Formats: sequence, structure tokens, C-alpha cells
Amino acid sequence: MKRGNLTILVADDSYEDRLLLRRAFSKCAKPGITLQMTSSGNEAVAYLRGIEPFEDRNQYPYPTFLLTDLKMSDGDGFTILEHLRSTPQSTVIPTVVLSASSDSDDIKRAYTLGASAYLIKPTDTMSLANMIQTLVAFWLYCEVPEVNQAGVQLQTKNNGKLGERFEV
Repeated sequence: MKRGNLTILVADDSYEDRLLLRRAFSKCAKPGITLQMTSSGNEAVAYLRGIEPFEDRNQYPYPTFLLTDLKMSDGDGFTILEHLRSTPQSTVIPTVVLSASSDSDDIKRAYTLGASAYLIKPTDTMSLANMIQTLVAFWLYCEVPEVNQAGVQLQTKNNGKLGERFEV
């Protein structure tokens, strides 16, 4: 495991799916991983913005990874993706859509709005647990820009020298 702390925000309006996801995440639990659950797209956006009831960033840390259902009442997964896209400092959050929808228009729109990945929800618990374990293992090794507690990207210390292109 590369990172010490990882906060995973899950947005899903189905109580049963949240319960299954919590169980799947518990199978790959590692020290320093915090799982936060929201039940709608609008609630997830409130969490991301740090507004009531999520203003305490010690209790509700800014997520380093986001997993969202697509079809939800009270703000869907597209609502979350649109919010992330409209707030450039938030676009560094790896965001995975986990949906029962295999509709090609849903998939295309999710990627167009900035989803990092689109996965179809497995129908059995074991497949879901395996998918979540693979997903967490992958994102633990991915590099993303550092952000503060409010989700704003931190200034780098290299003054752009290392981020510049090499001349050929």
C-alpha cells in the first residue's frame, strides 16, 4: 500500500447496495482507509462542498476516491460528475461509476463528464467484493495531486520544473 490514508466516498440510494458495498469494502480493509456513505447525488455534492451536515472535515474528510451509483433520486451520479467538472480543484478525485445500467449512452455521458471508470454492478456478492478489492488495490497505487481539507489542490514545491515537457 502506497498511501497512508484513503477516504472513499460512496454515493448510492439503495440501502441494500450500500450494505453490500460496506461488506465488500470491509473485506479489503486496511489501516488508514475510511469509508463514508451518502444516499444521493445531492448529499454527495454537499459532502464534497463541506456544507451541513458535512462541514467538519475531521469527521468527514475530503475524499481521495469516489464511487457513485448512476441512477439515484435526489441527484443522480451525473449530478456528482457535473459538480466535479464545474469545480476544477475537485476534478483530481478518481471517480468511478458503479451502476446496474449497461446503456451505452449512460456510459458515454459518464466518461464525457469526467468519470475515471464505469463498472457494471455485479449481481452476486462475491463478484462485487472481488471488484471492490481490485478497485481499491489499483487506486492505492495511483498518484493524484495533493489537496487540502477543503479539496483545493496544494501548490507544488517544484515550481513547474518537473511538470514541463522535455524538448526533443
